[in-house]
Amino acid sequence: MARTEYYDDPDAPEPNSLVVAYSDGEVRRQFNVCFTARVTGGELAISDESTELRFVDPRELKSLPMHHTQRLRLRHFLQQRSAPYLR
Repeated sequence: MARTEYYDDPDAPEPNSLVVAYSDGEVRRQFNVCFTARVTGGELAISDESTELRFVDPRELKSLPMHHTQRLRLRHFLQQRSAPYLR
């Protein structure tokens, strides 16, 4: 499946939507959802959709590889905003 990503490309064409289309005809709309939670017990358990699972100190976030929209959501959470950022 060929796919072109322009996430941090200053020469990228102007976007007209948040839809990703693959050469095999598959079309996806990209989004991310973040939840806040607190640990009440149990152990971390990884699923088949993940390769790593751990708690991190907020100071480590800058060094972790992630999509810039995920980084934005985490930054908003750490700013302790009173309302969610919806775009």
